[in-house]
Amino acid sequence: MALDPQAQALLAAFAGMPALDFTQLTAPAYRAILAAGGAFAPGDPVAAEEDMLIPTANGSIAARVYRPVVDGGDGGDVNALLPLTVFFHGGGFVSCGLDTHANLCRCLAQRAQTVVLSVDYRLAPEAHFPAAVHDALDAVRWAAANSADLRVRPGPLAVAGDSAGGNLAAVAAQQLRHGDVTIAHQLLLYPVVDCATEHPSYESKGDGYFLSADQMRWFKDQYFGPAADHAQRADPLASPLAAGDLRGVASATVISAEYDPLHDEAEHYAARLAHAGVLTTHVRWPGQIHGFASLLGVLDAADHALTTAAHALRHALHVEPFRLR
Repeated sequence: MALDPQAQALLAAFAGMPALDFTQLTAPAYRAILAAGGAFAPGDPVAAEEDMLIPTANGSIAARVYRPVVDGGDGGDVNALLPLTVFFHGGGFVSCGLDTHANLCRCLAQRAQTVVLSVDYRLAPEAHFPAAVHDALDAVRWAAANSADLRVRPGPLAVAGDSAGGNLAAVAAQQLRHGDVTIAHQLLLYPVVDCATEHPSYESKGDGYFLSADQMRWFKDQYFGPAADHAQRADPLASPLAAGDLRGVASATVISAEYDPLHDEAEHYAARLAHAGVLTTHVRWPGQIHGFASLLGVLDAADHALTTAAHALRHALHVEPFRLR
């Protein structure tokens, strides 16, 4: 269908800004540009937000816990245990963090009735691949082993992420499927799942729709560094689409955007999961651009997509708050 009118208006506003030269752009300069940008709606009110540190093999990383107002209650009952969702933010492996994705996390927490643990993994190029992957896996393992400290329901948890964070969530679902962590669901919002191959949507949707093909190439160069070869980019730790066997991976909800250079790889991944016998729901959001779910207050579709995503999480996690005896 045609580009959503609200997305079209947003793109028209962006069109008046100076174009980025990705041959000269540095990661600090890019982060500064993002920091100077406007804020979007803050998302749903939640009962509590708590900053914390997660120990990993490479030192502590920052994280934030979002606790929803419990349905039918005031959110103050510490004995009402909810399931956990571990969330990884997008930003091309280079930018963004806890604050940029707080609105998205608040909505998922409140609407899905899940505690959300948002993980501030190490960014490139200061930390090249596979640093972010190691942080993500360590964070999920730690969360699963420390449900009492997190005051969440022990047992199966969900992983979720958007864009580059969707990559980390997908990798975690693959890598931890046969271990001690039980992942009940993976929620992937327009994920990066192939760092080695450019699919046809790079050409058809790679210019003029917010995220560009040139920008994605720059992100990948920052993530892998100058010494990386094709084999490293095709490693399933970087490109979950390249994994040979997807059997036994957690059920999935994949939301792609029609006007996104990543939509071909996201949809291919959803199809491969389903072919492997994984219970998979794929929704291609019509008329929308990459990153749209974060644009609360600007795009009506953001609110609708987060409700859809939260419903999937709630169903997969069998949300039904119970109380300690």
